[in-house]
Amino acid sequence: MSSSEPNGVTLSVRAAEKGDAGRGVARIPEPVRRQLGILSGDAVVIDGEESTVAKMWPADPSVPDNAIQVDGDTRANAGVHVGDTVTVRPKDKSTIADADRVTLVAPPGLAENQRRAAETSAAEKLRNRPVRAGEQVRIEGIDQQPFRVTDTDPDGDVRITSATTIQLVDLETGSNATTASSGAGSNDRGRQSDGSAGATAGTDSRLETGTTELEAGSGVTYEDIGGLDEELEQVREMIELPLSEPELFRRLGVEPPSGVLLYGPPGTGKTLIARAVANEVDAAFETISGPEIMSKYKGESEEQLRETFEKAREEAPTIIFFDEIDSIAGTRDDDGDAENRIVGQLLTLMDGLDGRGEVIVIGATNRVDAIDPALRRGGRFDREIQIGVPDESGRREILEVHTRGMPLADDVDIDAIARRTHGFVGADLDAVASEAAMAAIRDRPTETDERREWNRNPTVRKSHFDAALAAVEPSAMREYVAESPTTDFSDVGGLEEAKQTLRESVEWPLTYDRLFEETNTDPPSGVLLYGPPGTGKTLLARALAGETDVNFVRVDGPEIIDRYVGESEKAIREVFERARQSAPSIVFFDELDAIAAARGDGHEVTERVVSQLLTELDGMRENPNLVVLAATNRKDQIDPALLRPGRLDTHVFVGEPDLDAREKILAVHTQGKPLADDVDVDELAAELEGYTGADLEALVRDASMRAIREVAAESDPETANERAGEVRIERRHFEAARESTDGM
Repeated sequence: MSSSEPNGVTLSVRAAEKGDAGRGVARIPEPVRRQLGILSGDAVVIDGEESTVAKMWPADPSVPDNAIQVDGDTRANAGVHVGDTVTVRPKDKSTIADADRVTLVAPPGLAENQRRAAETSAAEKLRNRPVRAGEQVRIEGIDQQPFRVTDTDPDGDVRITSATTIQLVDLETGSNATTASSGAGSNDRGRQSDGSAGATAGTDSRLETGTTELEAGSGVTYEDIGGLDEELEQVREMIELPLSEPELFRRLGVEPPSGVLLYGPPGTGKTLIARAVANEVDAAFETISGPEIMSKYKGESEEQLRETFEKAREEAPTIIFFDEIDSIAGTRDDDGDAENRIVGQLLTLMDGLDGRGEVIVIGATNRVDAIDPALRRGGRFDREIQIGVPDESGRREILEVHTRGMPLADDVDIDAIARRTHGFVGADLDAVASEAAMAAIRDRPTETDERREWNRNPTVRKSHFDAALAAVEPSAMREYVAESPTTDFSDVGGLEEAKQTLRESVEWPLTYDRLFEETNTDPPSGVLLYGPPGTGKTLLARALAGETDVNFVRVDGPEIIDRYVGESEKAIREVFERARQSAPSIVFFDELDAIAAARGDGHEVTERVVSQLLTELDGMRENPNLVVLAATNRKDQIDPALLRPGRLDTHVFVGEPDLDAREKILAVHTQGKPLADDVDVDELAAELEGYTGADLEALVRDASMRAIREVAAESDPETANERAGEVRIERRHFEAARESTDGM
């Protein structure tokens, strides 16, 4: 429990909820609220290295009773970091006055369009916010850097109200640039071009006496990173503690970590995490982009590395960040002379970090296996942290970050969007939010007055997000063309038993995960669909993915085979790796017999592929959200080891459809077609015994083509198109199509 002070409560600082960034809110647990005797919305004083005022809101019940959640602005104003302790005490209401005027200094480099937006929206977005001179505040949607409060009238702690006048002054001159009244503030909620919801500099850069100095940080705080709380905590543990408390490691008699390697697919937030940590711990940040240091002259690249490390030691505490480190630190070999020298220099510099002071190295890569093994040991990159593809809750957090400053319509459901975006990384979700905003702009009214009104109060609706989701692909699966099929079981006629078996094997573990957990039951690892050609095996697989709304990765067997040794097995590994990263997903192997024939037949490539498949299937138990589907019409040709329990253990026979199934298949394929009165689908189905689903689809298509051919032959294209409404598919068309099919 929190400890009481004579005039307050001591609490541990935590990062704010994603939606609270820039709002000057302090969330505290209910027991602490009662202990302080305050109500939601009351002002509280937070005493750290400095003192600041914030608005109290209740914390989620899951937050520990000894914690307080505040954003990067408030942490900077209080002079504390995540993990520090602060004293929280009530603010006497009589000592906080309504502000008549508040003067703000714009951050350096504020663009003209951002300045205009600040002029119109500063007062509106800061309304009811308690502030004091010398603090930093952020105006949501304007800039990543904070504005600085230089002066208030009256002095002391004040609250911005509808009657408050906000003055914006230039940093360079201190002159009054603009004045805005809170009552006249527009509801123009612009959005930053980079899609991030804006953040503050996490540095304690208060105004010095008589100056308006404003330091600029990287602009990224922990509130700007969604869906990576666990990974962020690991990075903080490795980086923040050695920089903020180096004496602790000396007392323990151990060396602090030298480096952290962040790896994972592109766009998952590796660079963002590095920048946020550097910003939050007040560290200098040196970035080395791999390709930039390569030089055609011997020794120049190594010299640049030495200079960077020397500069880092002088400016400590410093974080040196190697982006795309695999481009300069790949595995050494006999051919790469320059690369070998750079890796050797990097090894020497990292080994020499014993006397480095407070310097930490962070590397980021999406090709971790390409990095020289000598770098991946203790004392160099001490810890490797995977920054993976976010799950549903992670995607929801990321979307909350990127839509913080966006005026969303009531029909926009962030949770629903998060459920629909399997396989999307943070950069993809940023693109979705940006594309939705662009769709809203394209959808503006055309009338001048209406457009002007829309520009003042823009709105992003669900239809705009739907358009954005159709335009943005999940980059984590782009190489393997993952898709979320629009087909579902309603598009599959018959096969009811097969559908139910697939539901139980694939859909139930995803839908009823708690039931499987409580009964300690492992869901099936894989499902094999087998049966004659054309019976609907591939269609069933696609429909299953549509029913469960998961990523669907289709792999055609023959595409895997490669003439070079090891390439086929590598392709199998990569398919499973990407599927794991974007789980929940279904990996569908069509024509499995092409790559998984029984071993011992003399085909060396096939034997290696089967062995790799066995390995991957055995490793799937660790990820219940990954299911393998396979289809074949030659089950007897498949290696028996793949078909045993624990691998492809559920076998579903997809045979020729019976009468009831044929009726349903024909109903699917004739839906929406202009059938003549003499066509009875049920009667037709009874006559087509022995036809598969593919045969029935071909029959309907052939009959349709015959009806079209008759109209097209009688007139020119223009006249034929005019008569399109008269076209009817008659019984005789089906009879002719059937005779043609039977004669093949």
